[in-house]
Amino acid sequence: MTSPGHQWRFFSAGGFDQVRLDRGEDLIHLDQLDQKLWVALSCPVAGLEFDAHTLALLDADGDGHVRASDVIAACQWAGALLRDKDLLAAGSHPLPLAAIDDSGDEGRRLLASAREILKNLGKTGDAISAEDTADSARIFAATRFNGDGIVIAGSTDDDALKAVIADVIATCGSRPDRSGEAGIGAEECEAFFSDLDAQVAWLTIPDERPEVVPLGAASGAAWAAIAALREKVDDYFARCRLAAYDPRAGEAMNGSAEDFRALALQTLSPGSAGMATLPLARIEGGRPLPLADGLNPAWRDAVAALRELAVTPLFGAREELAEDDWQALCARFAAHADWQAARPATRLEALGEERIRALAALAPRAALAELIARDLALAAEADAIAAVDRLVCYVRDLGRLCNNFVSFRDFYTGHGQAVFQAGTLYLDGRSCELVVPVLDAARHATLAGLSGIYLAYCDCTRGAEKKTVAAAFTAGDADQLMVGRNGVFYDRAGKDWDATITKIVEHPISIRQAFWSPYKKLVKLLAEQVHKLAAAKAKAADDLVAGGVASAQKHAETAKATPIPFDVAKFAGIFAAIGLALGALGTALAAVVTGFLGLRWWQMPLALGGLILLVSGPAVALAWFKLRNRNLGPLLDANGWAVNARAKINIPFGTSLTQLAKLPEGAERALADPYAEKKTPWKLYVAAVFLALILLVWATKSGGV
Repeated sequence: MTSPGHQWRFFSAGGFDQVRLDRGEDLIHLDQLDQKLWVALSCPVAGLEFDAHTLALLDADGDGHVRASDVIAACQWAGALLRDKDLLAAGSHPLPLAAIDDSGDEGRRLLASAREILKNLGKTGDAISAEDTADSARIFAATRFNGDGIVIAGSTDDDALKAVIADVIATCGSRPDRSGEAGIGAEECEAFFSDLDAQVAWLTIPDERPEVVPLGAASGAAWAAIAALREKVDDYFARCRLAAYDPRAGEAMNGSAEDFRALALQTLSPGSAGMATLPLARIEGGRPLPLADGLNPAWRDAVAALRELAVTPLFGAREELAEDDWQALCARFAAHADWQAARPATRLEALGEERIRALAALAPRAALAELIARDLALAAEADAIAAVDRLVCYVRDLGRLCNNFVSFRDFYTGHGQAVFQAGTLYLDGRSCELVVPVLDAARHATLAGLSGIYLAYCDCTRGAEKKTVAAAFTAGDADQLMVGRNGVFYDRAGKDWDATITKIVEHPISIRQAFWSPYKKLVKLLAEQVHKLAAAKAKAADDLVAGGVASAQKHAETAKATPIPFDVAKFAGIFAAIGLALGALGTALAAVVTGFLGLRWWQMPLALGGLILLVSGPAVALAWFKLRNRNLGPLLDANGWAVNARAKINIPFGTSLTQLAKLPEGAERALADPYAEKKTPWKLYVAAVFLALILLVWATKSGGV
């Protein structure tokens, strides 16, 4: 509930009471204001015409929303650090250093930090701006340690340690230091040294188990040569064993004639795929593997490497390799194979074994930890610099935010455009001020349609940029508003965008539109019927002409030049029908006129008013109820707001949100239009006939009397 400790003041707008927030004490005591009296309790960070950095500072948990608790905490924190609390409501910028209350420890640190910022930027003065505090790269450029726990190469003079920092960045990534340079923190160091420990532990295994490296430093290359051929050599000896089992299998194991004929049709090279699928050498029962002559050309180089790197160092120079020797060779390298399989997959492999061993010998873990600790020791001073930025932004922006969050003063009182208004749309001779951004048009239209506001969704483009907005039309009519119409949208920065209507949510726009809508519908209905009748008659005439021409061509040669007799009865019937129709119409009109003239003079305007009320009254009444209940809430809720009040847009206020085209005051206007349509006297004729009927009825009635 609202605390009686602070004297609140309210104003009425939008059909409900809103709190006035024009004093610093009002903002500081927002925690005492019952949140049922807040206009909004949450708003999104995206889609607002408001400083993005300030919104990010307010969104402490980073969930993309600013809530009432965030606003309360920010106002109380900033207010406690100001000598003059009213600066918070006024939106002072830049912030005078004298306005900072240094009676407490936090205020003293903050004031000292503000002076340090100006000093680092090479500025003198007694005020600090958001532009000053935003330039963190310049603020911390001359400092080796800045309290963020991130160290850079410039944090040390030791070249070896600088190289280690570069290795950590290259393998485990980096984070930006407050100075703007790439650096490393405790997380990156932990990941780096964890990988280093794993690599060193793996590399030291051969020192404890010599059998792992049967050829010493050359074991790696020898094993690579063995591994490259192991599957193929095993295949060769398996085929030879099969050929020894049954000689008939020998030829089949060497490849078929079709295989060689297929190769004969290709342009061959040692790397041809067809050749590589054939055995290493000719298959014969019990035959050793040749190491020089008689080899498959596709595998000659690999066998030569096996011979040079593995066979010769262990068995001496040989021209061939028996299966038993091959098995012995593989057994000698079994421990090495297991060791290679256990190689840890770390990000440090790119550094190479030599660099990894050098890092292990250097043992830089403690030195890096000391650098990070020295940096963190200055966290309080550095955080105070960040706090200066927070205070400057809060003093500049919190007052305006509260008047667009706790109350909607800017929207309802015309102090300026609200933070949710994206700009102005010019279309169909009107300018629409209530234009909101749209992130998801389909979802937005579903909820925003409950607002009772006539909305036109527009796709806006400016070069490669694109955005979608929803514009509220609250004055004029909807006769010329349709999907596909183009206009121009001016954003809050003054940039113009091409706007095209893509979707319309229909609701009443104005009382004037509702009054004339029945007559417009009647005229439209009559026009459609006349159009249909004219189209039908035109088609019938075309068919008649076409049929007459065909008939004339058919009977032209046989027809005699006998004149067609004039059918008097036929034409008499036609004129009789026309006369009957005109008589019925005249009778009906005469009845209406007679009834009207039968009224007393003072009853005639009442009858006309009653007729107009009968025709336009229902539409006007329905529109009046809907227009006075238009609600801003669903329009904002569709964008992620939590509107807490029935923020109505009544008829007078709604009319002010859409301006109709009108000539400037004092402008000259020439009424002569050289291209105006020529007037025809048919209206005069109709009026004369109508007047004659009235006089006739009056005379008849007077004579009867």
